[in-house]
Amino acid sequence: MSSIAQFFILSPRGDAIISKTFRGDDVPKDTSEVFFRKVKFWKGEQKNTDPPPVFNVDGINYLFIKKSNLFFVATTKFNVSPSFTLELLERLARVFKDYCGVLTEESIRKNFILIYELLDEMLDYGYPQSTSTEQLKMYVHNEPIAVEQKAGAGSGGGSILPSRKTAPPSNAHIPVGPGTAGGAKKNEIFVDILERLTVLFNANGFVLNSTIDGCIQMKSYLSGNPGLRLALNEDLVIGKENASGYGVVLDDCNFTNV
Repeated sequence: MSSIAQFFILSPRGDAIISKTFRGDDVPKDTSEVFFRKVKFWKGEQKNTDPPPVFNVDGINYLFIKKSNLFFVATTKFNVSPSFTLELLERLARVFKDYCGVLTEESIRKNFILIYELLDEMLDYGYPQSTSTEQLKMYVHNEPIAVEQKAGAGSGGGSILPSRKTAPPSNAHIPVGPGTAGGAKKNEIFVDILERLTVLFNANGFVLNSTIDGCIQMKSYLSGNPGLRLALNEDLVIGKENASGYGVVLDDCNFTNV
């Protein structure tokens, strides 16, 4: 099984917001500075080439992903599986987002104690243990500090939706807590549909071509770990032109409870 020697989260300026060393004798202590300097001044075969997600400097392997302008980096001297380690970084970022609500520099800084507690439970001596948000609730005890969302679409003013049972989209970004002691926890699930429409019109205003691209984000606060199945209406229509309509092509997707 792949193991890592270090994990750290860097800000866009190169500051180490989170730094965790699992085996200090394997890699030097200045790896975060080396990584950021290498990425900042990366020189590839072509000009303006982005650095690859995996590279080696002085015998140290650096593997990283970038989320919300933050660098999630793992280092090791061993010949680990790149795909496995990058997937591990993706899952770490997903768990941090679930517990912090949003994945920003501010949320990471305010919840650094919670982040270190999560790392202790998810990685043991650099070896992955559990990356399930639901299973980690049994072992994590620090309460998350919520970060206020920036004002934008959907905030302020009245809702155009007629049903009062529909929660605002910002509720999908509330932090996952370990549960309220002495009180019953609500069984809730939030679904947020993000879509982008691209429509081409002719000079007379008729639709020539149209495409839709987007994603469905789900966050579950259901007790236990139940299986979830999302059903979509096959008759979904995004627009009409006279008597003819145009629809959406949806690929088959599997959704699991967080």
